[in-house]
Amino acid sequence: MGAPIVVVDYHKGNLLSVVRGLAEVGGEAQISDDPEVIRGAAGIVLPGVGSFEDAMSYMNESGQADAVCEAVGRGVPFLGICLGLQLLFERGDERTDGKLHGPSDPERWVSGLGILPGSATRLRSGRLKVPHVGWDQVHLTANGRACPLLRGVPEGANVYFTHSYALDDDVEAADVTTRTHYVRSFASAVWRGNVYGVQFHPEKSSACGLRILTNFVDIVRGEAK
Repeated sequence: MGAPIVVVDYHKGNLLSVVRGLAEVGGEAQISDDPEVIRGAAGIVLPGVGSFEDAMSYMNESGQADAVCEAVGRGVPFLGICLGLQLLFERGDERTDGKLHGPSDPERWVSGLGILPGSATRLRSGRLKVPHVGWDQVHLTANGRACPLLRGVPEGANVYFTHSYALDDDVEAADVTTRTHYVRSFASAVWRGNVYGVQFHPEKSSACGLRILTNFVDIVRGEAK
């Protein structure tokens, strides 16, 4: 495979579980916060720790955001996990101040990487508990049934979630590979070209999660069927 898979470190949490998951399925992975290392990666994993605004502030200031976008633009396989999925999109409303801003509030939005069109917004419910934590189902779309990352993942598979924000309805339907129904129906996985993202944590999702990580390693190696 040459260069390793790089797990991007934006200084917001423990990333070792992702590295261990990739290693368990035979992937060579390393953690790095260095934009030049990210640019030279064989594959990139953007993990799910911290808040949207905090993560984007660090990635922009450090040069990581530009490095990720340049690598993705060259066709380097990319996997966003949880918050890493949300950061792929144009904007999110998770602010550092923790306030819930109204739809017309100019302070509502934080710009994301903008690799895919759409928004990540707060899950709101007076009946169901938020954050959404625990095992839940993913339902495959037609795009999902063709997605190399989801090869061998059955319809209705149970995976592990922990999040308070999710992709909104302005995400393009053609990019959605799975949907999950909690508070609202939201895109829980996406795919466009060399870009993949999952709202759940494959490194915490038992055999199904390891299948997904195996598939990503195969994609990086050019062995995906």
